[in-house]
Amino acid sequence: MEQVECVVIGAGVVGLALARTLARAGQEVLVLEAEDRIGTGISSRNSEVIHAGIYYPAGSLKARTCVAGNRLLYAFCEAHGVACQRLGKLIVAQADQLKALREIQAKAAANGVALAWLEADAVQALEPALRCAAALHSPATGIVDSHGLMRALWLDAEAHGATVVLRSPVLGGRVAPGGLELRVGGADPTSLRARRVFNAAGLGAQRVARGLVGLPPETVPPQFLSKGNYYGLSGKAPFARLVYPIPSQGALGVHLTLDLAGQARFGPDVEWIEQEDYAVDPRRADRFYAEVRTYWPGLPDGSLQPAYAGIRPKLHGPGEPAPDFMVQTEAVHGVPGLVNLYGIESPGLTASLALAEEVAAQAGILPAAAR
Repeated sequence: MEQVECVVIGAGVVGLALARTLARAGQEVLVLEAEDRIGTGISSRNSEVIHAGIYYPAGSLKARTCVAGNRLLYAFCEAHGVACQRLGKLIVAQADQLKALREIQAKAAANGVALAWLEADAVQALEPALRCAAALHSPATGIVDSHGLMRALWLDAEAHGATVVLRSPVLGGRVAPGGLELRVGGADPTSLRARRVFNAAGLGAQRVARGLVGLPPETVPPQFLSKGNYYGLSGKAPFARLVYPIPSQGALGVHLTLDLAGQARFGPDVEWIEQEDYAVDPRRADRFYAEVRTYWPGLPDGSLQPAYAGIRPKLHGPGEPAPDFMVQTEAVHGVPGLVNLYGIESPGLTASLALAEEVAAQAGILPAAAR
């Protein structure tokens, strides 16, 4: 049976960032990806926003890794030629939302993120088409080519000795002396033994964990699927910056983002579903118009077209508070060498490089001071 030091399950942005971090630390790393390409799941179905770390509770893993990941991500993109733009973001409030806007500013400050308060006239000077009573400006928010980022992570991981194997789904496994044994499918099914296994399978993380004999099943958290639909804007983008309304109902609201070509899109909304489904219903755009017109009254009728959808692997259901990222180690489940990553949704892309360092530190591969 083949013996490997570290196996990373999943070649999304977090799995690839983790593989790179482990390889650069001198570990032997094998990445197992079920699909025929890297990053076909959560990592390629999002808004491609580089977040600043504004909305998360102070001291939480989401806050810490997002703020640190923001800096690491811009530096990585510059060093590796990955396309990104530091566009900035405006969080807009209407007259009855100013208290909520102040609370967002205070929460961001607690995370070490400075947001400038802009009165309506200052907002108008920046974005004439925007209507609000006040806004917060986040200069650290930007956008990135997520596919280019994942390819650069893959290449850098392999340059340091990691191996990424596609079409290799993990079918199951068991806890074994000195590590775990995994059954791997694909064109040439095989079994292998790994001293350390990092489950970064995204939407499949719970399924992978439940297939490991010897892992206490009660340690696997439930998963809830939250679908987010995006609609593209036909015509020229009205703004040069990202525009977000005040968050509501556990989400960041229907916001306007831009891609690297300057095209605008709106979303995501929140649609709780029972199974994976990426179809975008054109009729759902109807409810977008009223929301968007609270800050952009000039949105033309019929200008929103279905674009794509993503699915967030939530650890909570509708109406429940959002928990933190869950990095589950031996201290919780009792299995030496196994790390399960659950609920890695937004801001997972931004946090990926910092989260990889955090996971490697918790696994004892990097010193805690490197976090």
